[in-house]
Amino acid sequence: MLALAANSANAFTVGSPSGIAAGTTGGAGGKTVYPTSNSELVNYLASNDPLVIVLNKTFDFRGTEGTTTETGCRPDYTRECMAKKNGYKSQDVIISGGSMANTGGCTGGTEVKITYDNAARKRMTVTGNKTIRGIGKSGVIKGKGLMLDGDNIILQNIHITELNPHVVWGGDAIFMQGKQATTPLNKIWLDHIKVSRVGRQMVVTNKAGVASMTISNSDFDGNTEYSATCDGHHYWTFLFYGKNTGVSMLNNYVHGTSGRSPKIGGNPNERVVVHVANNYWGNNTGHSFELGANGYVLAEGNYFDNTKQPLFAGSDGSLYAATNSDECSKYLGRSCAANTLVDSGTFASRNGGNALKTIKGVSTVTSDDSEQQASQTGGSAQEESFVTSGSEQQQVQQEQQWGGSLPYHGGSEPNFGSQSRKLAETKNLENEWKQTTGNFGVGKLD
Repeated sequence: MLALAANSANAFTVGSPSGIAAGTTGGAGGKTVYPTSNSELVNYLASNDPLVIVLNKTFDFRGTEGTTTETGCRPDYTRECMAKKNGYKSQDVIISGGSMANTGGCTGGTEVKITYDNAARKRMTVTGNKTIRGIGKSGVIKGKGLMLDGDNIILQNIHITELNPHVVWGGDAIFMQGKQATTPLNKIWLDHIKVSRVGRQMVVTNKAGVASMTISNSDFDGNTEYSATCDGHHYWTFLFYGKNTGVSMLNNYVHGTSGRSPKIGGNPNERVVVHVANNYWGNNTGHSFELGANGYVLAEGNYFDNTKQPLFAGSDGSLYAATNSDECSKYLGRSCAANTLVDSGTFASRNGGNALKTIKGVSTVTSDDSEQQASQTGGSAQEESFVTSGSEQQQVQQEQQWGGSLPYHGGSEPNFGSQSRKLAETKNLENEWKQTTGNFGVGKLD
């Protein structure tokens, strides 16, 4: 069976993406390879050839590149929450940019000695035309994240974890800033992945951004003993920036977080468009959505359970949060599924008409039923990239809100791709996740 599978690159990719990244093929047409060591994995990921890279073991990078002990920062918000002595630990901050004043997340900092693993701070580079596919629950990467630096990449059924969870700037799981930080990426599909125990963001887009990315059927687990909010919930979850960024978030389970899940927009001269459909937010103690200027969001058919603040307060950005009083027909030519909130705060539109006008040109969003928002699967740049971001200089719960709005400057209009499969009700996603024992993410792959 393995020999037969090795002759077919498509054998290890289940289904195809819906949403904006429709048409992504990854390493199809290339060889199928099975890395057996950390170094082989690194080399395959950076290869110029199209490859299907099958992970059938755990790749543990912790301790392989040594550790660093140095002076770090303990910010004021961390000291305040630590004073509660509620049994949880907080995150200290790795100093970058030469001083505390130039380090994101270090407001009112005092010096503290920190030790961290070096490997997690040096991401593996993934070039274009790659599929990275885990088998069962064997496809685990510990202690090192990925920087996607090419078009047409699929990550499916892998778990990225243990990236210095005790320190901010300890490591991002999946980082994208465009090709060579100058040209937006295209056709990125993250499906049935799991991310947990990271020092910084689970998924990041920045600089040139990624014009077409679908995140589907995935598990973003914020439960941790180290938390910027001192409550066992991870604060830094998704950060969507970029000159030209388009994202579909479909059928995901986001839980145990306290902020930025996701943060969308906020930098000048950028345009970030995100379609968020059929996702489940559970047990989130802070805020989920945080909008900045030049962020445009359509959120429909999502389920919020025990989520304190589905939307961070402010006036920037544009969000249409679908309700039973639906304006989608006016702008999109179809109805939108209402969002559901249980034991949660309010989730109201902000500049909703502007959000719908922006997403109106996205052909598949305007034409498809909102219940069909998931894939057919069923259900080394470092922290300096962010040091100059003004929002990073604010206290976690009092972040700067960006002003103004700017026209679209980059490339062609995003296209969210055809939606192809009717799903179970969103409220059942948590149960689907709990019952999924053979792979990562939400719903079975095989």
